[in-house]
Amino acid sequence: MRTLHIDLETFSDVDLTKAGLYKYVQSPAFEILLFAYSYDYEPVRIIDLATGEKIPAGIVRDLSDPNVKKTAHNAAFEINCLKRFFSTEIYQWHCTMVHAYYCGLPGQLGQLGKALGLPESRQKMAAGKQLIKYFCMPCTPTKNNYGRTRNRWYHDKQKWELFKSYCIRDVETEMAIHKLLEKHPFPETEHFNWVLDQYINLNGAAVDQELISGALAVSDQIQGELSGRAKKITGLDNPNSVAQLKQWIGENSDLELEDLKKQTVAEVLADKSGDALIKEVLRIRKELGKTSVKKYEAMETCVCEDGRIRGLLQFYGANRTGRWAGRLVQIQNLPRNYIGTLDTARELVKKRQTEALRAIYGNVPDILSQLIRTAFVPRPGYKFLVADFSAIEARVLSWLAGEQWRLDVFKTHGKIYEASASAMFGVDIDLIRKGNPEYALRGKGKIAELALGYQGGKGSLISMGALNMGLAEEELPDIVRRWRGSNKRIVGFWKAVEQYALDTVRHGVTGYMPCGIAFDRDGDYLSIILPSKRRLYYYKPEIRQNDLGRDAIHFRGVDQKTKKWGMISTYGGKLTENIVQAVARDLLANSLMNLYRAGFVIDFHIHDEVILEVPEDSGRTLEEAISCMCLLPGWAAGLPLDADGFESYYYKKD
Repeated sequence: MRTLHIDLETFSDVDLTKAGLYKYVQSPAFEILLFAYSYDYEPVRIIDLATGEKIPAGIVRDLSDPNVKKTAHNAAFEINCLKRFFSTEIYQWHCTMVHAYYCGLPGQLGQLGKALGLPESRQKMAAGKQLIKYFCMPCTPTKNNYGRTRNRWYHDKQKWELFKSYCIRDVETEMAIHKLLEKHPFPETEHFNWVLDQYINLNGAAVDQELISGALAVSDQIQGELSGRAKKITGLDNPNSVAQLKQWIGENSDLELEDLKKQTVAEVLADKSGDALIKEVLRIRKELGKTSVKKYEAMETCVCEDGRIRGLLQFYGANRTGRWAGRLVQIQNLPRNYIGTLDTARELVKKRQTEALRAIYGNVPDILSQLIRTAFVPRPGYKFLVADFSAIEARVLSWLAGEQWRLDVFKTHGKIYEASASAMFGVDIDLIRKGNPEYALRGKGKIAELALGYQGGKGSLISMGALNMGLAEEELPDIVRRWRGSNKRIVGFWKAVEQYALDTVRHGVTGYMPCGIAFDRDGDYLSIILPSKRRLYYYKPEIRQNDLGRDAIHFRGVDQKTKKWGMISTYGGKLTENIVQAVARDLLANSLMNLYRAGFVIDFHIHDEVILEVPEDSGRTLEEAISCMCLLPGWAAGLPLDADGFESYYYKKD
């Protein structure tokens, strides 16, 4: 099979980063400027479409030929740009960006080339950003540019020639990366998952544009009112300014606040002896913070002509584990909804009835926040089926570790918080129910389950909100001790995972765990082989001492906090977290494929939840969808998977 490597440079009057690929391509102003290509690592050629050159008929045929593999870096871009004018099928493409993510490497072409140590002549050209800004985006009309709104090739021929070189270099870089990554093949099952992901992104989800415009209008009114109140009290020109407000507080009280972060404001408001006026201003600031309507604004910016938002998901967005990440609207962190009268609230927002909202609900910004989810709606004549895996990470961890009492819980009543409290404190689970004093133990069981599964300790409990739920700091070590004491197989699993990994890095041996996890040294990588046979890659591993003076695995990767490439230290609990989240992701991928094959239309998915769009009169049921979700792959035999869900005419948190 021949391979055709491609890179495009394009123009659109739509902002790609804000509006997304699909709206970008749909613009009437969209055009392909440059088409650089190479067959099978031959010297790169370029077609200058902007100056009138045409793509040869042979290449046009190859774009739709299943016997020619097309490859690009971030191939979704090339696919959708080309589909505007030519026929090409997603399944025929390979994406080196996704392949890089699979191998635990950075996705951006420039970063990736440096991480892999490509020679300077094969790395991405640094001048690219400026050239793209000049030729690929609208420009501001000025006297110097004779009032034009776009720079074309003839406006700076020297820059244009450099731009062509830049496009050629991108193909050269992509080919060098492709050759290196071929040593670590991208699994066929993952290719199928990626293709399905492209279909899901292309389908997108409809949004209630009336609700969005109403929310923005109500927010503008609330913002104006709150800012006016703050100005009247403080006399400041800009009470939203942290510097101005800190100075005003210092001048009008005994408080010397280092910052005005959420926690700092909460502490001042919680102080019963605090100054009433200061508290009023900080309450206003808190409310102003809640009036953030960035997600509504993002929806308005991204929505296509047919009322749907596309490109909400990033395949392999979570480096290494392979979980999906959110894009554009960032659906992975939507605010929860708690009120029971969502229908009423939605209608009032649509009608922009700010006073009625205030009279019924009090805190209008909070209501706007709760309604963000409900902006996603099915098309007329359709409804949503929403299904969510139940405690999937806890189930996967229990299954891998062989913690039998937990497996028995998941196979029966499923009350893991109550069961955990029962095991930790030696109390009959039947006593841990509302109305009994023992019910207070459920909270300890819950926080322990949420915080301690991956070798977390006292600090993990605190970060999960243990102190906010009324637990004293001095009782936290006891909770850690009790949870670990009742989950000895899980504790043993952490230790075993770490030892297997250390032995593999030290000695290059392949280690096999009874649960179907294996460890392998594959050239520059430590790889953990999952039950699905997918690999988790750790690039250039080595043994160094960690902050505790113990031998630990260090590897090169993207730090999740700093987002920078560098050396990262890991340990048994963290490796366990990677494994569990990766297995949970594989189960979600399996469920998506099951649903697709069963004929369900998947609008999007969030974490372990899928949102399906079905005709009202189709006869398709929630039970059928859940059955598809819980149909186990062969490699997950015995895993007690379960799901629950609901039907609705808008998305929500049930």
